[in-house]
Amino acid sequence: MRLSQSEGIDGVLLRSSKSLPGAREALRLLQRQGIPYILLTNGGGKLEKSRVRQLSKQLALPLEENIFIQSHTPYADFEAKQKQGCTLVLGGHGDSCRKVAESYGFEKVIIPSDIYHEYPEIWPFSAPFKKYHASVAKPLPLGMFVPSKASPEPREGMHLRINSMFVYNDPRDMGLETQLVLDLLLSHKGFLGTLSELNGKSDLPNHGYQQDSQPPLYFANPDLFWASQYHLSRLGSGGFQASLRGLWNEVTGKQGIELIAINGGKPYRSAYEYAEQKVVHRLHTMYDDDLKGVAIQDNLKRVYMVGDNPASDITGANSFQSPEGRKWLSILVRSGVWRGEKPKNELEKPGRIVDGVYDAVRSVLHEEGWPLDTNPEPRAVAD
Repeated sequence: MRLSQSEGIDGVLLRSSKSLPGAREALRLLQRQGIPYILLTNGGGKLEKSRVRQLSKQLALPLEENIFIQSHTPYADFEAKQKQGCTLVLGGHGDSCRKVAESYGFEKVIIPSDIYHEYPEIWPFSAPFKKYHASVAKPLPLGMFVPSKASPEPREGMHLRINSMFVYNDPRDMGLETQLVLDLLLSHKGFLGTLSELNGKSDLPNHGYQQDSQPPLYFANPDLFWASQYHLSRLGSGGFQASLRGLWNEVTGKQGIELIAINGGKPYRSAYEYAEQKVVHRLHTMYDDDLKGVAIQDNLKRVYMVGDNPASDITGANSFQSPEGRKWLSILVRSGVWRGEKPKNELEKPGRIVDGVYDAVRSVLHEEGWPLDTNPEPRAVAD
């Protein structure tokens, strides 16, 4: 076994919720040839088992949960101390992302709806979403700090303090979620309703911004666009991040003040390191019996990334330097967000361009010398 395959989902296997031509056939071909593959998507917002069940139905093909990686799936492997405290999870429909974070082991998860339901004055323009927020809201663990003579300063254990922020998926109420993130980035130690006295101090790093134990901010998906059923690409989670960064520049008002955040998903290295680990695990589950006494990792030489987005899929594969020396090769499909634009830089240049995922799989098998006409039974895979 010298090759493996990593594939995107939106724009490669699906367009919105509809299966793309050749998607099912491509995966069946990989299964029948016994080639390990994973599905690596910058999408998210649902439990992995729910997404796999849905995708299996859409493709009319049995799929296993352990091949499926969403942009926020690596958060499940965070250390226990990173899952402690109060976590604000943003994006997604209803409370779906809360359920995902809880399934990952995060201790105390709240969503914007919880805050708005108890403190609607925090963003008055969410009034049209009032019923929506109320339908999924849960009581906050503590009340939000409101300065008064009796309580001029926030107190640990008495007032709501956010210890971390995660943008799992596209925000549904962007105004509210933008305001909450800005409030917390400017806060004193993550206490909602406060403003750090360090903001704007030129003698401190970053002019004092995000230097007062504010909660770290994680973005799971940097994609600016995604392929929907509409004929033009639509703004994705990366659009929320871009607008937030623009507002941050306006709010801070100074050149060189960074919005400090941790990005995940494609094209970032962390996503590809995680994906490669899963590919190796997949190889173990498929070929342990056949490769006894042989280091499996030494048998995997090349990983092919099939994607529709030059800025994420192709850039990530081209820039990734495998710690194990494996070669990642990129294939761009015409079935997604790419519309024939010239690459903006060398990293966006794919190794090849094909019409769809089935063409990609066949071209790889042909190049690697795998027979296309044989029809072996799919190899059983252990969980």
